[in-house]
Amino acid sequence: MADQFDAVVLGGGPGGYNAAIRLGQLGLKTACVDKRGRFGGTCLNVGCIPSKALLHASERFEEAGKEFAKLGIRAQVSLDLPAMMAHKDKVVGELTKGVEFLLKKNKSEAIVGEARIAAPGKVEVKAADGALRTLETKHIVIATGSDVMALPGVAIDEEQIVTSTGALSLKEVPKRLLVVGGGYIGLELGSVWRRLGSEVLVVEFLDRIAPGLDGEIGKQFQRVLQKQGIKFQLSTKVVGVEKTGKSLRVSLEAAAGGDRQTVETDVLLVSIGRRPYTEGLGLDKAGVALDARDRIVTDAHFRTNVPGIYAIGDCREGAMLAHKAEDEAVACAERIAGKAGHVNYDAIPAVVYTAPEVASVGKTEEELKTAGIAYKVGKFPFTANARAKTIASTDGFAKVLADAKTDRVLGVHILGPEAGNLIAEAALAVEIGLASEDIARTSHAHPTLAEAVRQAAMGVEGWTMQM
Repeated sequence: MADQFDAVVLGGGPGGYNAAIRLGQLGLKTACVDKRGRFGGTCLNVGCIPSKALLHASERFEEAGKEFAKLGIRAQVSLDLPAMMAHKDKVVGELTKGVEFLLKKNKSEAIVGEARIAAPGKVEVKAADGALRTLETKHIVIATGSDVMALPGVAIDEEQIVTSTGALSLKEVPKRLLVVGGGYIGLELGSVWRRLGSEVLVVEFLDRIAPGLDGEIGKQFQRVLQKQGIKFQLSTKVVGVEKTGKSLRVSLEAAAGGDRQTVETDVLLVSIGRRPYTEGLGLDKAGVALDARDRIVTDAHFRTNVPGIYAIGDCREGAMLAHKAEDEAVACAERIAGKAGHVNYDAIPAVVYTAPEVASVGKTEEELKTAGIAYKVGKFPFTANARAKTIASTDGFAKVLADAKTDRVLGVHILGPEAGNLIAEAALAVEIGLASEDIARTSHAHPTLAEAVRQAAMGVEGWTMQM
């Protein structure tokens, strides 16, 4: 006999568990199904959270070893990699248990198993022991996220040739690490192992790293990473990998074609992007339409072409970001409950959690130029920010883009310390349509890093005061 629910959510990541929580808050009897066994999805288990734990720990390790002396602190530092990994695992365990608690608190049943849509309104869940459970529901929300994209012809073993998952659990620091892909994930994990002692080379097919960034920010970002010791080979592709004992021989070729070269490395990290996880869900049988990239096609309200079936997060179009999935989860749940949920995609920030961090929200200069929108620019370097000087972290700058006629903030881009936190003010400005003058005339505590954003906003009208 089938169990009855108002809504069933497929996937327990940031999109799925937040959808289930919000549906429960709105009074709908909900189930959240995830096959991993620990809720939280890729983000909590093998993505955002463990990577940030290692980023923080490796930053403190390098700071203690190289920077403390500048502050008058003498320290002798050694690496205990197993303890660092144990800290990471402890954080992951606590947060995944927290998700299960939140689901229970909001009256959403957490179900472990592989879910398949048997028909509109019917979900079958297969448990690890093979037992089948049928769930009948009015609404199905697909929030299955994404999976790593494979490099053609390269077999992943998660020991020598690894994805982000394996790179988070290496048993020793590799002498040489070759990162395939100059996107956010590759740069973050490359920076972790560089700080712990690896020689890091990043190979990127395009002619720039982190191509979604504002161009000016991206160029200075690369210079900062190079100064730290990361090497880059751009406009280059990997065409083959051969295991030779304990090392790897990697064949490289110019993106446009040409002579091959061989580079030796100890570990190869494949980080060329992610693909939507839509296989094995019964979408074809249910008649749910996919696009050419296997993403679930939805309208502006997250509805698929099949009534009663919705999709949110990485498995549909848009940026593959945990907080984007969370925003869609809330909006979709509210739509299901008859409310007016919506997402302003221009106000969704993006962050690269290197040191220094990079954060952005809204439009880049390149996007504004392409769209033919007249704009003004204000910039302010962290070398002129008092707080940045006191903490000895002055690389980078803040940049505000505003409409030339209305002064409305169109985009903000920050390369510098705590950029991921500083961008929240900018995201709020974009969300509610503030002018750059609104930021410029808002009091900011002194001395703080946030003053750099205010000074950049002042610069839009040419009255920056601290430089």
